[in-house]
Parts: sequence; structure tokens; C-alpha cells
Amino acid sequence: MGLTIGVDIGGTKIAAGVVDEEGTILETYKVPTPPTADGVTEAICAAVSEVSSNHTIEAVGIGAAGYVDDKRATVLFAPNINWRHEPLKDKVEQRIGLPVVVENDANCAAWGEYRFGAGQGHEDVICITLGTGLGGGIIIGNKLRRGRFGVAAEFGHIRVVPDGLLCGCGSQGCWEQYASGRALVRYAKQRANATPENAAILLGLGDGTADGIEGKHISEAARAGDLVAIDAFRELARWAGAGLADLASLFDPSAFIVGGGVSDEGDLVLDPIRKSFKRWLVGGAWRPHAQVLAAQLGGKAGLVGAADLARQG
Repeated sequence: MGLTIGVDIGGTKIAAGVVDEEGTILETYKVPTPPTADGVTEAICAAVSEVSSNHTIEAVGIGAAGYVDDKRATVLFAPNINWRHEPLKDKVEQRIGLPVVVENDANCAAWGEYRFGAGQGHEDVICITLGTGLGGGIIIGNKLRRGRFGVAAEFGHIRVVPDGLLCGCGSQGCWEQYASGRALVRYAKQRANATPENAAILLGLGDGTADGIEGKHISEAARAGDLVAIDAFRELARWAGAGLADLASLFDPSAFIVGGGVSDEGDLVLDPIRKSFKRWLVGGAWRPHAQVLAAQLGGKAGLVGAADLARQG
């Protein structure tokens, strides 16, 4: 199959891109994400039409946040769009006249990294995305594993602390409450309040108060040697690495790929994640260790992965 289009539905923008068989993006088009569910569908169709005007396109892959059914056709539930059992595949196909595959956005990103990024050369890969929340994808035996009902790999909502912090999903103690961008900011604010003398650099980057701390401040302060910022990253890494150790017991992959905005900090966060992973890996002294790798495709992974999944059919 030749060229396909990948669509990545983000919170603020919808990106569509023409992608070749090597995972190279030939052309992109972006539009703001509309506030209504019907508006999002219209924007997807408009973006696909715009980006396909100069190319012969074989199929379209759409990455959507939330639950997608096992037929890769219906969005069962999308947290940020009012989609409930939305027949997105049928609606878009009727408008654009091309085959459409709908997939969870984290699965798309995982597939993109596996095919064209850090996962190349591995048959068994687990991807996690450390962004505002925590998502992931499972590739075992060179295949994306979606589960019987299509909603596997919701790693962020594995309960790691019974009766722990309240999650946006309505449960308590979910992993993403302890390993995510939101968690990082919470750790920094708590520590800055407790020991402001160790947070001079961090506080100076904001409005001088713990409440004014943002994620970008924590990264900059940690690189400048701020003790509170460094400790906040270590706490996030402790939870992330421990969770990867649990996933290793379940899936035994050869590699974990860590993506998302938090992972953009490189070894500042990845080195302590690796240490935590080794610390908590059951039988770690006697068994091979999976590699913990940084994602390579950045924000392009979801779009490239969606396009390639459409190519796979």
C-alpha cells in the first residue's frame, strides 16, 4: 500500500499528515480542535481533504483518546470530547470516501515508536506516555495487543495505592496520580511548601509561591541544581520505575519505551526511572532486564502510528 494519512486528535489541535511506508511525513495540516463533538468530526474530514489534495491516498488512520471498540470503528468513550458510542469510522468514511481505521491515541503512538522509532529491532515492547496523565501500548510478537474488547493498556488506571488519591476517572490510587506531569507538579509544590529554603531557584522562576509552580519551571530548576525540583523528578521516577517493574512481571518485554512530555527531559528523568525499575524488578538479580529507552518520535509518534495502522488494515 502506498501513502496513508494519520490523524491525531489533540486537546487543542487536530493534526493530519500524509505518511509514506518508511514513516516519513510528507505533508501536514493542522486545525484547532472544535468545542463540540460534531465539530471535531467535521474538522477531521476537512483536515484530511486538505492534506490529501496533492496525493493519492489509500487509507486513513485516526488516533482518538479514550476507549475504541475491538472493530476499530466506534469510540466508546472519549474523556475530552462528548463521544459516547460514536460511529466515527462510518461517519468519516461516508464523508471522505476512503477506508478508515480508528485507534486509541496511545496505541497509535506506541505503534509509531515500535515501527519507526526506539522500538525498531524489538518484537516485544511496552510503551508508556508520561504526559498530563499516563497512557500506553502493548506490542507482543510484533503485534499490537488491544485485548478482547479493544481497551487494553490503560496503564494509567492500574490501582497502585488502594484508597489513594482520587483520579479523574472516579477511582482512587491510579498509577497516573503518582507518575505523570500532574504528579510532578504536585510533588514540587508539596516540597516547596515544606522546605522553601531548598527551592529558591524553583520559586524564583514563578511568582515566588509554591502555587505558582509549573512543569516548565521544575525542569529548568532541576537542571540548575534546585534540590526540590530534583527531588520531585526522583519521586515521579520512583513510581514510574516501580510500575514498569510490575509490567515486566506481566509481559516480559525486551524494551520499555518512555514517551510523553515528561520524558522530553531525557536522562534527568530516565536515569532515575531505570534505577527504580532495577530496584523493584522481581528476581532482578537472576533474570535479564528489559531496556528502558527514550521515545524518539516525540509528538509525531501518534500521527505516524495512526497512518501505519491504516496501512496495515
